Amino acid sequence: MSGELLRVEVLEKQYRVPKTKLFEPRQAVRAVDGVSFGIEEGEIFGLVGESGCGKSTMGQMIVRLVKESAGSVYYRDRKINDLSGTGMKALRQELQIVFQDPYSSLNPKKTIGWLLEEPLIIHGIGDKAARKKIVTEMLEHVGLSPDYLKRYPHELSGGQKQRVGIAAALVLKPKFIVIDEAVSALDVSVQSQILNLLKELRDKLRLTYLFISHDLNVVQYISDRVGVMYLGKLVEIFDAGSTNEAPLHPYTKALFSAIPDLKENKERILLKGDVPNPLHPPGGCAFHPRCPMATDRCSKERPPLRSITARHKVSCHLYEEGEVSL
Repeated sequence: MSGELLRVEVLEKQYRVPKTKLFEPRQAVRAVDGVSFGIEEGEIFGLVGESGCGKSTMGQMIVRLVKESAGSVYYRDRKINDLSGTGMKALRQELQIVFQDPYSSLNPKKTIGWLLEEPLIIHGIGDKAARKKIVTEMLEHVGLSPDYLKRYPHELSGGQKQRVGIAAALVLKPKFIVIDEAVSALDVSVQSQILNLLKELRDKLRLTYLFISHDLNVVQYISDRVGVMYLGKLVEIFDAGSTNEAPLHPYTKALFSAIPDLKENKERILLKGDVPNPLHPPGGCAFHPRCPMATDRCSKERPPLRSITARHKVSCHLYEEGEVSL
């Protein structure tokens, strides 16, 4: 790792909800609620959580596809929130995204060659021959032959379409890529191929990823560090490969307990209740209604994301006053 490449500070996104009654006050859902973290250059930072926790909205705000309600995004120590259209177009060559659904992210009426060349044309990169060379190289990077240039998306399998989606993100030679649930729609065997491909490309092309998924097993496999979100908030950040720093937050522990382990007969931690209504989130710690270790303080005071070690942070009152040993 060679220093911080991207940083978000107190990032928020609110979505206004249509009124159901004429005189009732307008309500809003906090999809992302005051999240801060940094990603080091060359790192794969995994972001995990249940559906609806705000992780995809977070990724889309970082690459400026969604406008934030508050907070800041810094890329190479430069604030990018307020960039003009021209400034953002130039930055697009540095920041890219791979979308979740390979079936809908590709125009079915265009060939693969056209889809990959179009970004180069928009950014005025090279002549026809130079662009064809770049596109062919990108296909080879993702394990597809030049024959695919003349094919249409409907002629490809799900895994091949996702490889094309990755090539489309790489064609402008970015340094930072948001990968949003890119393997969730694929068979397990194809998932492993795509995950290994992403790791190879990270090393070969010196890339940095924000890898978003609801599957903790997948995130733990590919990531260097993992951030856990719950109801729009970041509740823990920890090293994925560390054996000395096991997850501490009760929500993260419950997620880990659900991962099957053939070597160890783990006790499953079953959470009570459902995820609270995001229109009416609970006070204090958002997780306290489902937490088996909640205290009175948890319902009244929201815990900050505090450092336990240099690379481990947790948002939980239990680790402030030593009520639970590390």
